[in-house]
Amino acid sequence: QVSLVESGGGLVRPGDSLRLSCAGSGRFFSRYALAWFRQVPGKERAFVAGIKWDSTATFYTDSVKGQFTISRDDAKNTAYLQIDRLKAEDTAVYYCAAGNVWRNSDPPIDPMYWGQGTQVTVSS
Repeated sequence: QVSLVESGGGLVRPGDSLRLSCAGSGRFFSRYALAWFRQVPGKERAFVAGIKWDSTATFYTDSVKGQFTISRDDAKNTAYLQIDRLKAEDTAVYYCAAGNVWRNSDPPIDPMYWGQGTQVTVSS
């Protein structure tokens, strides 16, 4: 069992950067692949970035490559999503997820656990 809690969202201006955090609890956090998804009202939750349990692989959806960076620090049971050059279309609720399967395709994990989400609003 893994519990995930996202933080770091907020109201930012276009062009700003933001780092989201996903704090996990549970003894086996480091054994799970982690991923970030985002959702806007009226649309399905969409994958954006994933990282394998041993950090040997990452995967991004095409639209965020070069703008988003996923990382993890298993000593802190935390995953991060660095978002640079924020745009209005990045406005969404961002969710962290954990799963025990990894593949190099979109999405790279099958989420078993979800966090509650953190809102990111990009507006001038």
